Amino acid sequence: MSIKNWISAARPRTLPTSIAPVILATTYAWQEGKVDWKVFTICMLFALAAQIASNFANDYFDYKHGSDKPNRVGPRRAVASGDIKPKTMLCATITTLAIAAVLGCLLIPIGGWPLVIMGIIIILFALAYSAGPYPLSYHGLGEVTVFIFFGIIPVTATYWLQTQTVLPEIIVGAAAMGLLSSNILLVNNYRDYQTDKEDGKNTSVVILGRKFAIVTYLVNGILATSILCTSYIGASFAILFLLLHLKTWKGLKTTEGTALNAYIGLTARNQLLFTLIYLLVAVLQSIL
Repeated sequence: MSIKNWISAARPRTLPTSIAPVILATTYAWQEGKVDWKVFTICMLFALAAQIASNFANDYFDYKHGSDKPNRVGPRRAVASGDIKPKTMLCATITTLAIAAVLGCLLIPIGGWPLVIMGIIIILFALAYSAGPYPLSYHGLGEVTVFIFFGIIPVTATYWLQTQTVLPEIIVGAAAMGLLSSNILLVNNYRDYQTDKEDGKNTSVVILGRKFAIVTYLVNGILATSILCTSYIGASFAILFLLLHLKTWKGLKTTEGTALNAYIGLTARNQLLFTLIYLLVAVLQSIL
């Protein structure tokens, strides 16, 4: 059991979807002159720990459900392939969730005890995504879950912890992050359409079809781009991002099989670039 197997199980290609919402929220806080780098750092580490724990749990519980078969076209799964023992993966999931919980507790002096409730909800949903009597990813609710927990919650919570308020434009930005995060899962479910259908894993793509996934992917990116169009500078960069999004979308809809794995990383990259573009626009607007 090597460190390489653990890195692979953490799914590093998808981790930008944890980083991007925290950066966006902190950019909003910086624009208000209320950025708190301690909060930024803790929120970033919490988001990464929570996502890695969710990825570990997904690896373990998909194995338990028997949905990781030899004909799988996605990346190698650590438990199903025998790289990591099931009990070891379960222990790693619990340990990583505990780390996330400790990090969350560091924010209680700033945000108060309501954060405890939020932290419990986040941890429960990290597990409920693929575990429990009604695993969300097996019932077409994966994208909705991702929209909320990789968009709405991380952006609004990180911003609120730094400013003690939530403005309407923050919710719009959080929604944009949710849409871009959902696109990563859409690619995953688009790739696994056939095997998921055979295994009775009713993802949104299995329920609504592959064309639904392609159209939704395109629309999500276009809708997210609109938050950049609040100034001439932002609109200029919005066009650049939209061109990148369209390039990725065109490649996605003409690709099949294992080659689709690359588009998970490309979609996550686009989300991170989107956030960095917003940061750049914010900086330029403060200078000009």
